[in-house]
Amino acid sequence: MATDEPNVSIGDVSHSTFAVGSHAQAVSHHGTSGQRDEATEELLKAVRELRADLTRVRGDERTAALDSALAQTEDEITRTGQAAPSRRERLRELLGDSQALLNVLASAGAVAGLLGM
Repeated sequence: MATDEPNVSIGDVSHSTFAVGSHAQAVSHHGTSGQRDEATEELLKAVRELRADLTRVRGDERTAALDSALAQTEDEITRTGQAAPSRRERLRELLGDSQALLNVLASAGAVAGLLGM
């Protein structure tokens, strides 16, 4: 018995992105994470440690700005596998403005050191 319906065959779809339907959209995020070098891994670890340490100090607008920049850096590294030079420069600026914080928190010193400060 023959039908007029199209025949569709799907093989291996590993690491593929596709959408079906008249309003379907497909967005691929394959290969965007997990491809970090050792220096970026160290920076990510230090960023996370500093963010944790910031929760233990009395916050102000400077610590809030630093935490926001650290969160953005963590997100960027997680999504893309690296922190863009502009993101690193912003962290350098914020850490430079928070010199007193650097004297208190060893994790801030670790991040600053990994940023070449």
